[in-house]
Amino acid sequence: MSDVKRVAILGAESSGKSTLAHALAFQYNTLWVPEYLRDFVDIHARVPDESDQYGIARTQMEREDAACAKASRFLFCDTTPLMTGVYSRWYWGRVDAQLALLERRHDYAFTLVTALDSPWQADGLQRESEQVRQSVHALLIENLQQRAIPYLLVSGSLHQRVLQAGRLINPA
Repeated sequence: MSDVKRVAILGAESSGKSTLAHALAFQYNTLWVPEYLRDFVDIHARVPDESDQYGIARTQMEREDAACAKASRFLFCDTTPLMTGVYSRWYWGRVDAQLALLERRHDYAFTLVTALDSPWQADGLQRESEQVRQSVHALLIENLQQRAIPYLLVSGSLHQRVLQAGRLINPA
């Protein structure tokens, strides 16, 4: 069993997850796992449909598991199957059985949620609107609370977010 603590970084679109994951990995001299959905969109030149959701979440977990073997102390995960499940609920009103199993495997040492205090930015095919971002954020918070998953809402500048995360994952 690995001594590496996995840190889930969750949030709606355009909320700074990737930037935070990269900064934390740099801060702690370890690895981060980028969001596979970005690669999916680039490879397929389209947004995913419902039948793609399980494969996206599975690939995200496979990349996370592979990186965990090489990480030191922490592994920062830019999204998890839980977030894929949130988007499935938002777009299709349900989560298929296979994705639901992956989504339940939310066994991270820490969960960070990025606040919506940065401006929304269009990102090609992947991002929709500020309204969708706010709705997805609310659905994420509701999901975490219903499942009693403790989380820290990080906000402010990147520097402030890194400091807030550090106080949680590596207290003095």
